[in-house]
Amino acid sequence: MWGLLADIGEEMPISSAYFRKIQDFDPVLRDALLGLAEEMERSRQESVTRDEFRELRDIVRELAEAQKRTEARVEELAEAQKGTEKALALLTGEHHKTRQELGGLSATVGYRLEDEAFKGLPALLKRDLGLELDAPLRRRFMPDKQGRLVEVNIIGSGTRDGKPVTVLGEAKSQLSKRMVNEFLRKRLARFQGVFQEILPVLVTYMISEPDAEEYARQKGVAVYYSYDL
Repeated sequence: MWGLLADIGEEMPISSAYFRKIQDFDPVLRDALLGLAEEMERSRQESVTRDEFRELRDIVRELAEAQKRTEARVEELAEAQKGTEKALALLTGEHHKTRQELGGLSATVGYRLEDEAFKGLPALLKRDLGLELDAPLRRRFMPDKQGRLVEVNIIGSGTRDGKPVTVLGEAKSQLSKRMVNEFLRKRLARFQGVFQEILPVLVTYMISEPDAEEYARQKGVAVYYSYDL
């Protein structure tokens, strides 16, 4: 009988060989052995189920912990992004403020140079180009050929060889060929046909390219430096 019990443990689930071995046993004993075998089989299955449950529980626990870590990381990233956005907004504000300050400084420098030009250009234009101004140079808004008002930094009227001439100029802290082209395209071209003859003038502290002055003169633009005024 003990051999049969060993067979039960080794041959689970219950095999046909086991049934044959107990077929000739007393019915009461046979039923008891079958019941024992069934109970042992059920216990084995429940044990497997418990192991699987514990394994699943451990997996779920690990996933939950991973989820918590992920959520914590997401919150950290969200906070970091908020900090980055605040820093970027502050930097953008400072950049805008700096640009405004630089723009204001540039305008101040430009106005200062224009003021000097108003006083020094009349004598220089008479000496170099034979132009007699009939009124002081000014800074004002003038209607262009489309009738739109345009701010002109330096403007004045006079005569040369008995013909009317309009002085139209700008002041640049540093003069480049690009600035010469912009002056011709954005300012001078807008007044073509408005005045009989235009004398374009650029006043600057310095040139930013070695050939900027020569380039301007080739375009018919008179160039004067701050130290000429």
